[in-house]
Amino acid sequence: MELSEEELRLLEQMERALVEEDPKLASTLRGTSIARTARRRMIAGGGVVLAGIGLLIVAVLLDLTSVLQTVVGVAGFVIMLGGAILALTSARTPGRPAPKVRSSGRTGFGVVDGGRQHRPGRQGRQRSGAPFMERMEERWRRRRERGF
Repeated sequence: MELSEEELRLLEQMERALVEEDPKLASTLRGTSIARTARRRMIAGGGVVLAGIGLLIVAVLLDLTSVLQTVVGVAGFVIMLGGAILALTSARTPGRPAPKVRSSGRTGFGVVDGGRQHRPGRQGRQRSGAPFMERMEERWRRRRERGF
């Protein structure tokens, strides 16, 4: 739904007033600081991953008791995993909307629109509403009629 010219003009006036009154809030709302924060989190996550790898190497190289070596190794792995999770969750594009979930009307799981693009001009295979076994029986019947 498009905004009228009057609404657009009022919105621009409100935006200018916000920038004049609180420029820091306006820059935060524009998203520049959100991207900067995500970049910082990715760098921090990479540093934590490197620290976890370093702890794993220390656990292997130092002559420790086997129990202490195991504890230090597991701690290094957990730290490394936490850093990877921190870096990867902040790597998402901040302005990108979450994927839409299509529901087929049934309860349970829905289909997430993700990486595969739907092409409007291309027709996919049409699926009949018949259950799986009926479709298989129909295929088998057609094969027998053709003589394969």
